[in-house]
Amino acid sequence: MEKQYISTRNACKLCAPLGASVALKGIEGCVPLIHGSQGCATYIRRYMISHYKEPVDIASSNFSEAATVYGGSRNFITGINNIIRQYNPKVIGIASTCLSETIGEDLPGLIRDYKEANKDKELPTFINVSTASYCGSHIDGFHNTLLAAIKSLATDKLKGDYINIFPGFVSPADIRYLKETLDDFGIKYILFPDYSETLDNEHWKDYQLIPQGGTPLSDIIRTGGAKATIEFGNVFNKGAVKSNAGRIQTAGEWLENEFKVKNYQIGMPIGIKSSDSFFNVLSEISQKNIPEKHRKERGRLIDAYVDAHKYVFGKKAMIFGEEDLVLSLAGFLKEIGIEPALIGSGGNSGLLRSEVEKLFDQAEVPISVLSGSDFETMREQAEELKPDILIGNSKGYYIARERKIPLVRLGFPIHDRFGAARLHHIGYRGTQELFDRIVNALIEYKQENSPVGYKYI
Repeated sequence: MEKQYISTRNACKLCAPLGASVALKGIEGCVPLIHGSQGCATYIRRYMISHYKEPVDIASSNFSEAATVYGGSRNFITGINNIIRQYNPKVIGIASTCLSETIGEDLPGLIRDYKEANKDKELPTFINVSTASYCGSHIDGFHNTLLAAIKSLATDKLKGDYINIFPGFVSPADIRYLKETLDDFGIKYILFPDYSETLDNEHWKDYQLIPQGGTPLSDIIRTGGAKATIEFGNVFNKGAVKSNAGRIQTAGEWLENEFKVKNYQIGMPIGIKSSDSFFNVLSEISQKNIPEKHRKERGRLIDAYVDAHKYVFGKKAMIFGEEDLVLSLAGFLKEIGIEPALIGSGGNSGLLRSEVEKLFDQAEVPISVLSGSDFETMREQAEELKPDILIGNSKGYYIARERKIPLVRLGFPIHDRFGAARLHHIGYRGTQELFDRIVNALIEYKQENSPVGYKYI
């Protein structure tokens, strides 16, 4: 009989306000405010600082027992006043928490009241998003924040020869690669959110209260006038709470419905097939052939697949993380001959299994797909499946240690290694870097566990 659990044991996801905070850090001049208890903001700061190795300021309205009972309007006003006085931001992004959502705080109403009380002052732009963690994960918070920003700011008054690109929860290195690639095609673009500098900045002589970088407000406003949008993902925020009109839209879907901006939704470009889809879209939009530099990167990647086939073919992997990330990884593993024995995510869209089945013939490759899962459930299944390698964030390290197998770290969070912000995964070049890491992890494991050892492969 299958074990039944009513509790989550080491969740394979993070809280929605954390995802909102990452997205808000991708807006120029923005300070995030977490409307809830101080512990929520502290937790978010701790996770982001540990992963990105950058100073991260997250403000809090600092709920007390009294605010929990009587409402947090006074704390909200004090928090906003403190942020404006200390940071002078262009934008204040306000994310709710489980606590403020549970007591029914009306954030739009609080913002209206604050603006009315301070109508004689020059105020920053306010963006607010509902991010109760009992309704989703950090990915839901991330995508809902993009949608909230677009809905509150975008117009189509200025039409232009440019595109929007919404890359999702990727690394700063991935964002910089996207900018380089779009420049190579000669495509004008608005990339949102852009935390390639704010969360991976150069060394400062003097401390910056608000790091340089981020998508300018003026660009977010212009997203409604773009000729197309590219969004990376298959699942997005489809696991979030449904509205009365149905599931919550993505930012690209909203722009398409509201302003007729053509929306290209493609999986995160990890692997040759997914990267081909991305580059073909860029070629279609630009009416240009794929630049020689990228064509050669694709060719070198194919050559590497051939060279390393004997090291990876037939190995079994356990992959875990955000739903869109693990789906892209699963397609990539299929290309290189590694069997994804277990695909796990804390996301609970209800779409993970059906998306996996689009990639694989289940009769040929029996895959355990765990949606809305936790690490202890995956740990128990690893006992039976006996994977050769784990691929995912550092929260799964204890499983790799227990099983004495390698863990290739990617995704969020990575707390036990340096350089997480500079890990590149997407496109032909990013896939090459990831492929090399996986191959070398398997070679190192075999070498370290050889009874005689060897110096050549």
